[in-house]
Amino acid sequence: MTAAQIGLPRRLVVGGGALAESGALVRDLGFARPVVVTDAFLAGQGTVGRLVSALTDAGCAVAVFDGTVPDPTTESLEPGLAVVREHDADCVIGLGGGSPLDTAKALAVLAVGGGAMRDYKAPTVTVGPALPVIAIPTTAGSGSEATQFSIITDGATDEKMLCPGPAFLPIAAIVDYELTLSMPARLTADTGVDALTHAIEAYVSRRANPFADGFALTAISTISRNIRAVYADGADRATREAMMLAATQAGVAFSNSSVALVHGMSRPIGAHFHVAHGLSNAMLLPAVMRFSVGSAPSRYADCARAYGLSGDSDEALARALVGAVEQLCTDLAVPTPREYGIDRARWDDLTPLMAEQALASGSPDNNPRVPDAAEIAALYGEVFG
Repeated sequence: MTAAQIGLPRRLVVGGGALAESGALVRDLGFARPVVVTDAFLAGQGTVGRLVSALTDAGCAVAVFDGTVPDPTTESLEPGLAVVREHDADCVIGLGGGSPLDTAKALAVLAVGGGAMRDYKAPTVTVGPALPVIAIPTTAGSGSEATQFSIITDGATDEKMLCPGPAFLPIAAIVDYELTLSMPARLTADTGVDALTHAIEAYVSRRANPFADGFALTAISTISRNIRAVYADGADRATREAMMLAATQAGVAFSNSSVALVHGMSRPIGAHFHVAHGLSNAMLLPAVMRFSVGSAPSRYADCARAYGLSGDSDEALARALVGAVEQLCTDLAVPTPREYGIDRARWDDLTPLMAEQALASGSPDNNPRVPDAAEIAALYGEVFG
């Protein structure tokens, strides 16, 4: 086995109320001029104000950019980059779901490295330089607080670019489950399946390694025990905490292993049809697992055991996991693209391009069963509904 390159945040502050520690964390790390990168919703409901107060009380000079958008684009980065440069920031704090965190990472790299975002897309691996990033997730799904990736859509081509490398890895993260208590049920379900996808793909990936494996299996176990309960009752603090930790653990897993075919196929759906990343992963996961499971039955069987299933053989367990995930998506009311309202003719028209973009991302090469463009196109047809 080739030696694995492991990257982790230097500091993690974990637990309810951890947001209050943000000022002390920033100063402990030696920074004083942060720019908070977030969205208008969090700015309006008070979370940004609480963060700014904690930073100001610690003696920081703070600027805020609250113009991030879902599925950030190259154009949406431009006003944020201006704020970072005008403030002479010494660090960037991402506050929010995957989109604000991806935006914060991109701004941190562009502010120092310059150029255009497409200069940093895979297969390029960016080591640096970059401003340090401190990530504060408000959803339990993307795991972006622990990953060395940013996803930015090229506004000229609608390509969702995977931008990898240590430069995108946060130096620190604040993992405060209380920030997820207000998540609606739909977002809870979609981000929960997103985290489950991260963990399963990390474990069955051709780039899996023993370090990432432990995080992946722990995340699968935790998610399987808690996701239905948190979907039913979002005010349950114990399940919220469990899902938040699992999302971060799954992020550590795939950042140090890789994602695979689900993510390769998911990004074009998000780019062309503006489906949230977690939801598009959920739409794809059962079908992609069914396509892949015969190529790594023992790995999928390990995932099944972590999920809480039992069976007489690895093959039986692997098949049972596919069925269990299909049932989970049914129980969580995950819509098909058809049910989501996507036009079939446009889906079919874009399928060849989406298949090409999925392959070009490199993620399908990590899948247990590596597909060609025709097989990916067939999967898009299967999942439409």
